[in-house]
Amino acid sequence: MYVTELVAPGVVNTMPHATIAAVQDHAIIRGSTIIGTFASAREVLYALDGLGISYDEVVNKLELEGLAKFDTSWTHLLADITRRLTVV
Repeated sequence: MYVTELVAPGVVNTMPHATIAAVQDHAIIRGSTIIGTFASAREVLYALDGLGISYDEVVNKLELEGLAKFDTSWTHLLADITRRLTVV
């Protein structure tokens, strides 16, 4: 759902395989969707602070969770490669 709303030139979006499959299956990519949305996005971020939601805390948490998921994936990849090399 979020993928089609974050399309922009020069941007890389890493996604799990299930998300890629879902995008391939039913997403409609309309080209760049973020051009011209900076002002409204900024308003939303400022409104969060007024609701007691810290943008910095949210970003830090998402970054830490994202890094942990990449670390887990890397560990699984290395274990799989090691297992396959051992079999040979």
